[in-house]
Amino acid sequence: MAVTGNTHGFAQQDQQAQQAPRFDIYVRIHKALRAFMADTLLRVGRTDTDDEAELRGSLSQVRDLLSACEQHLHKENDYVHAAMEARVPGSTTRIAHEHETHMAEIRALRALTDRVGAVPAARADAIRELYRQLSLFVAENYEHMHFEETRHNAVLWASHTDMELLDIENRIVASLPQETVGVIARWMLPNVTPAERALMLAGIRDNAPAEAFTGLLDVCRTLLPMPDWMKLTRALGLPSGPTQAVWAAG
Repeated sequence: MAVTGNTHGFAQQDQQAQQAPRFDIYVRIHKALRAFMADTLLRVGRTDTDDEAELRGSLSQVRDLLSACEQHLHKENDYVHAAMEARVPGSTTRIAHEHETHMAEIRALRALTDRVGAVPAARADAIRELYRQLSLFVAENYEHMHFEETRHNAVLWASHTDMELLDIENRIVASLPQETVGVIARWMLPNVTPAERALMLAGIRDNAPAEAFTGLLDVCRTLLPMPDWMKLTRALGLPSGPTQAVWAAG
């Protein structure tokens, strides 16, 4: 299941990870997933089951979260774990087992989500159970991601160059369905640091079609507080006006 037990010794690992000026393949996607999980859990907890539109919106967000988590597990298995095992055999065994457990939990949560929508007379009880099980899933995943960010990063940094890690991330992003990219961007862009956000947008401006860049800028304009939007446009050397003018000036 998730990482359990006490966290003795993790503080030292965190310090080492923070001191290493290396490319972190986990940092942005994990910030997005943590935000997505937290917001979804809180939304389920306050959902009015007598309000059909509110209930449908909450259940739809749960399904989107579960799909994003499932996609993330597959991509880590296929790209990150494959790279680690090729150079450090056995280094992913613990997390690979946890991924199998998380897949089973995702299936169970989907079934619970469907049950909330399918049984009007028992919605209050069903959504309460969904909330409780989702809270355990979120808690487990928070610990799971911490383990990856410390133990797995240590393996990746010892066995791969930053350019190799960046190539892995680029191949993951290129393999994602467009709808998944949109969902992840919605949770990633507002929840990374200004420097991480600017670096991400600069890379997309330099390497992706213009419409991809302007589309993400539209997301930023919608979701970012004005101070963060101003930091982004300054970092990119762009005006803070309409997106079309931003691209023309870029």
